[in-house]
Parts: sequence; structure tokens; C-alpha cells
Amino acid sequence: MSYARHARGLALALVLLAQTAQVTQAQSASTDYRDEFLQHFARSSGKIMALAEAVPEDLYAWSPMEGVMHVAQVYMHLARYMDTSLGIPVPDGIEMSELESITNKSRVLEIYERSTEHVQESVTRMSEEDLTASTVLYGREVAGWAVLFQLLSHMNEHVGQSVAYARMNGIVPPWSR
Repeated sequence: MSYARHARGLALALVLLAQTAQVTQAQSASTDYRDEFLQHFARSSGKIMALAEAVPEDLYAWSPMEGVMHVAQVYMHLARYMDTSLGIPVPDGIEMSELESITNKSRVLEIYERSTEHVQESVTRMSEEDLTASTVLYGREVAGWAVLFQLLSHMNEHVGQSVAYARMNGIVPPWSR
């Protein structure tokens, strides 16, 4: 067998192997958008929790300037995950109107964790019908799953805000160390 023919055969085998690996990887990856949402939600909420734990309590009332949410307000704003658009009730013992006034670190961490667990449990229990049913979000009609993706987008905006707050105070996000 000539060298050129052997090289072409080897190249073809490598291409086929790569394509097979891609198909296998795609088949083993989650194709369910609920699972995908829950994975992204867990990563992002985990980052917020890691930052909330890393920031000292005396900085929970810190804000970069007047008129801007302080550290604890950002975390409690995120704890407002439940959205009336999907009909998910607020967890027992959480008073939504008082959330953004809480600055006690242990209370903030407790509420944030409960809220996160509540979202994960609620989304897990949602039926396909719930996820595809029409609802109103910001004045427009969308499917229920669109509300979940908006939640992720909003949450990640505040992940960035929280990272900026932490770095302004000399705190390196735990996942960046």
C-alpha cells in the first residue's frame, strides 16, 4: 500500500471516528429543555451562593453608590424567583414585601437557599403542558418555558453584578481562584 493511500485511509478513519464521537456525545447530552434549564440554574445559583458566603457580613449593606442596590438586596432580589406568570406560589415563611430590606447574612443565605430549592422543585414538578402553556410576560404572550429562560437571563445579569461588587471590595469569586 502506498504512503498516500495509507494516509488517506487514516484520515478517513479519523474523520469517521470524530463524527461517531460527536453523535455519541450529542445522544448522551440532555435534550430536554427542563433539564438544561435546571443545570444552568444550578450553576448560576451556585455562583451566587458561593459569593454570598464569601462576602463578609459587614459588606452586606455596601453599595457602590447611592441609589444602587446594596449587596444583600441583590441576593434577596434574586430570591424573588417565583413568578406569578407561572402560578408558582412563594414558599411558606417568606414575605416577599420584606425581602429586599434583609441584610443579616445568615438570614439572606437561608432565604436564598430556600428560594433556589423551591424553584428547582417547582420546575421539576411542572408538566410539559405547564411548560408550553401560554402566559403573559412583560405584556406579551409567551410559552411557560420562556419565563424560565428569562429567569436565567435576569439571574446571570445579577451574577455579573455580584462579581463586580465582590471585586470592588477585593473579594475574588471562589470559582476564579
